[in-house]
Amino acid sequence: MPRGKGLLLIVVLGAALYFLMSYHIILTNRGTRLLKKSNMTLQYTFFSTKGKVSKSILAIDALRKAGIGDLLKREGLMTEEEELRILEALDAN
Repeated sequence: MPRGKGLLLIVVLGAALYFLMSYHIILTNRGTRLLKKSNMTLQYTFFSTKGKVSKSILAIDALRKAGIGDLLKREGLMTEEEELRILEALDAN
């Protein structure tokens, strides 16, 4: 492989890894949403809300810190009151 193509491949793979470490890719009933991660990691890079209740989603620290609650509210999967009740219950544990 010529040197230029090899370098281009490394740059593209590095950019893809950077993207995957920077964003959660959330699959909802309405489509795919991107959520900026609170810190760079590969933890919960791909996550589906399908078939899950809001409490189990908010119980995941990495997603909660990234703002999954706001996304769930925008998607109509949870109300503000539900979020507050769930967060209070999680804090109590």
